[in-house]
Amino acid sequence: MKREEEPILQLEGLSFGFETAKPILKEISFAIERGSLSLITGPNGSGKSLLLKCIKGLLKPTAGTILLEGEDLTHHGKARLRSIGLVFQDSETQIVGQTVERDILFGLENLQLPLPVQRQRLDDVVALLDLTKQLKQRPRALSGGEKRRLSIAGVLVMEPKLLIMDEPFANLDYPSVVQVLKTLLRLRNEGHTIILVSHEVEKILAYIDKVIILEGGTVAAQGPPSLLRPLFKEHGVYVPEECALEDLTWLKP
Repeated sequence: MKREEEPILQLEGLSFGFETAKPILKEISFAIERGSLSLITGPNGSGKSLLLKCIKGLLKPTAGTILLEGEDLTHHGKARLRSIGLVFQDSETQIVGQTVERDILFGLENLQLPLPVQRQRLDDVVALLDLTKQLKQRPRALSGGEKRRLSIAGVLVMEPKLLIMDEPFANLDYPSVVQVLKTLLRLRNEGHTIILVSHEVEKILAYIDKVIILEGGTVAAQGPPSLLRPLFKEHGVYVPEECALEDLTWLKP
C-alpha cells in the first residue's frame, strides 16, 4: 500500500513587498497535493503574478516559508528555479529554437546531458503532448494551442517537480483552448502536479481539485470548487451563475 505523502508544496505565512514596510502579499498559507490540478485566481491586482514569481524563485519573499517536498527552500531561490517549471502567459517568449525539436532540446543541451538521455526525454514529452507531427516545423508557424503545448514541452523536458502555468488560456481561440484543456488533464493523469494562475475560471473549474482565491494580497478562501463556488462573486471572480459546476468546461462529453 502506498503511504500517504506530504504535500509537494507548502506555503506558510508567505509575505512579499518591494518595500518591507508595505507588503503586497500578506501571510499567504496553503498546501498543494502531489498529482493535483490547482487553480489560483482572484481579481486584477490581487497579487497572483507576484505570488507565482515568489514560488518559482524569481522574487525573494520578505517573510514566511516555502517548502518543496518537505524541504525548506525559502532562501534557496536557485533550487526553486531548477525544481519548479513555469510556463508564461505569452508562449512565444519561451520559444527559442528554429524548429519544434530544437526548441524542446534547448534546455537539455545547455545542461550537456548525454545524447541518449536527451533523446529519450524528447521522445517522452513529444508523445505526451502530441507534438510528433510538428517536430520539424518552425514554431512561429504553429497555432496558438500548439505554441502553448510547445512551451509546456520545453518546461516538462527538464523534469520539474511542479509545473506552474500563468494564464494558460490567454488569447487562444476555441480549438486552442480545447487543446490546452486536454493537455492539462492528460498531464494530471500522468501524475504531474500543476498550478494554474488564471481568471478564466469557467474554462477549467469542472476539473480543478483545489481553488485558492486571492484578494488584496491575502488568501480570501481556499478549498474544493464545489464549496467555493458561492464565494466567487463576492471576491471579484466571475463565473456564470446559471451553469452547474459540471457544465463549466469547454470540453464536450
